[in-house]
This record gives sequence, C-alpha cells and structure tokens, in this order.
Amino acid sequence: MTTDGAAPAQRAPGLRIATLAGIPVYIGRTWPIIAVLILVLYGPSLQASRPDLGSGAYLVAAAYALLLLVSVLAHEAAHAVVARAFGYRVSRVVADLWGGHTAYESAGKTPGASALVAVVGPATNGVLAVIAWELSHLVTGGGIAHILLGATAWTNAFVALFNVLPGLPLDGGFIVDALVWKVTGRREAGLTAAGWSGRVVAVLSVVFFLTVLPVMQNRQTDLFDLVWGGMIGAFLWAGATQAVRTGRTRGRLNGVTVDAVWRRVTTLPLSATAQDAYAVRTSELGGAAVVVVDPSGAELGLVDDDALRGIPEPLRPSTPVSAVMRAQPRGWVTLASPSEPVTAIAETMQQLGVDAVPVRVSPGAPLAGIVLAGDLEDALSRRPPGRT
Repeated sequence: MTTDGAAPAQRAPGLRIATLAGIPVYIGRTWPIIAVLILVLYGPSLQASRPDLGSGAYLVAAAYALLLLVSVLAHEAAHAVVARAFGYRVSRVVADLWGGHTAYESAGKTPGASALVAVVGPATNGVLAVIAWELSHLVTGGGIAHILLGATAWTNAFVALFNVLPGLPLDGGFIVDALVWKVTGRREAGLTAAGWSGRVVAVLSVVFFLTVLPVMQNRQTDLFDLVWGGMIGAFLWAGATQAVRTGRTRGRLNGVTVDAVWRRVTTLPLSATAQDAYAVRTSELGGAAVVVVDPSGAELGLVDDDALRGIPEPLRPSTPVSAVMRAQPRGWVTLASPSEPVTAIAETMQQLGVDAVPVRVSPGAPLAGIVLAGDLEDALSRRPPGRT
C-alpha cells in the first residue's frame, strides 16, 4: 500500500468497500458473476412460483444477492478477527466467485490457532442461519421479507455445512490439517493429508451434483447440475492439489535454513530517485535488492530492476524511485532467525502472492536480508523430492 499517494499502489483485488479494524475489505472482480447467476437462475424461478411479484421478482433476487454478499463477508470477517486476535497480520478480506478468502501472515501459527481461525467462519454462517430462520417465523403473510429471510437461512446453513467438509481448500480441511499436524508434529503431513481429503471431497461433490441431487429431486440431470458440479469440483480439486504440492514443498524446505538463501538488502527513502537506486544496484557494496521505505520506516515495495534499466540515464536523477518500485502488500516483511527453516517465509510468499520477503531477526531491527522466490526454487532444485 502506498503512503501519501507518492508511490504506485499494488493492484487491488477488487472494489474496496470498507475497513475492518484496519483490514481492507474488497468485493472481488469475480463477485458480479455470482450476482448475475442469482438474477438469471433465481429470478425466473421466483417469478414462476410467485406470479404476484411480476418483474419485482428480479428485485427480490437482487436483494438476495446482496444478503448473500453480507453473509460471505461476515464469514471472512470472522476469520480475520480471530486471526488478528492470535496476533497474525491480516492483509485483506475479499468476497469473490468462490465465496471469499482472508489473507493473513501465519508465521508462528499453531495447530490450535489454525483450527480456531478455520472453524469460526462456518460457525458464523450457522449463527446467521439460525437468526434468519427465527426472524422468518416472526414475519407473517409470506411477503418479500419472509422470502428473503428464508432464503438467507437456508443459504447460510448450506455454506456452514459445506465449509466444514473435511478437505482443503474448505475450512474443514484446515481442521484436518490442524489435527494431523498436532498428532504428527509436522505441518507438511497435515497439509498433504488435508489435500488428499480435499480431492475425495471434490470427486464426491461432482457425484452429488450429477447423480444424487437429481435423484433427490426426482428429475434428470440438467445443464445446471453439469455447470455447477463441474465448477465446484474443479475449484475444490485445484485447491486440494495445491495443498498436496505445498505439503511436499514444505517438507523439502524444512532442510533449508533462512541464511542459506537470503541476500543482502538495502533500503532507500521514498524521496530517493531512480539514480540513487541505480547507484546502489551497480555499486560493489550494493544490496542484491532495494527496498523503498516511507518516512516512518515502513517498507513500501521493491525496486524493479527491469523498470530501473528502462529509465534512460539522463532521466534517472529526475525520476522518483516510486516510478521503478513494485508496491507490496502489508505484512510482506517477516521475522525469522537465520538458522530456522525457510518454510514460514515460503508460506508468506504463497499467501500474499509476492516473490520476495524481507527479513528481520527481531522486532524493530534493520532488515537483515531478503529471500527471493527464485532463490527458493534454486534451493529446492538442489534437494531430492521427499516422500509424502
């Protein structure tokens, strides 16, 4: 994130609509797809069952889409609040096509904390389902309020139950991960087990949509079943596969220490120029990477070498360093001991979607080094794959 508007902002994941205890909350770019699907699928169905509503059925469908958004954000906000309570740095909450996600830096995470952060999301939907269900019984006449409250109750109940299914990337998968992690003492074992469990859940989800659901409703499998079953199955399979890969990678990284892969790093103030950055990068004592800091010392981003080389020499003294900086999300700097495994840093890279993580050895200390994704890949290529 930029400071005082002087540096370019990292591309946001969508429309920022609120801030929760300093955590930015976004509607993702893919969320409108859900809203359109609700209008297309729920609108005509409601109009057919309630002809008295006429075209107003689509307004009710739009209101339902809005209530669904609120439910998703409540789910993710619960994750964020509990993660923050455990001292983790939460960078964003996003509602998107697949429901939503909460990105937080989880260095130092324990199995118990991981399980609690996971379970609070579905629990929130369960509470919302009960509240909506009870309120629906207080509304008489079967009007619009009754329709919306009933739909909200059933949707939140489904979201709560679906999310506790025991496989990553669902919240229930994180609970499986935490249990196996606690029993074995190895996080990579938890991730691998939860990933394979997630693959089973993905297959069963497709089977449910293509066979079980049509039988329950006494009808033939239709296009809706094929589309939703395929989309949900693909999403779950991809997330589960990523978890298995992460578990394998984490196991291999356990033997790589931070000081074996970090590089020297230099900081420059936001008031510096591209010429200053170029001088640091080309000097004999220059760091392997240049991190730009604001007046308070907060690390804003990383100088992009390609962008720096693209500035003509005569223009470097007049070009602000922010013009050649890649802004980074909050939480990209981490604490680590030089002798500890690099796994937590790799996890931060994955969670925040960054390719570089500056390292401090203690709070408030100067940056001790920086770990680049390319150096992690090189370290992995030199180690034999582990068994999982």
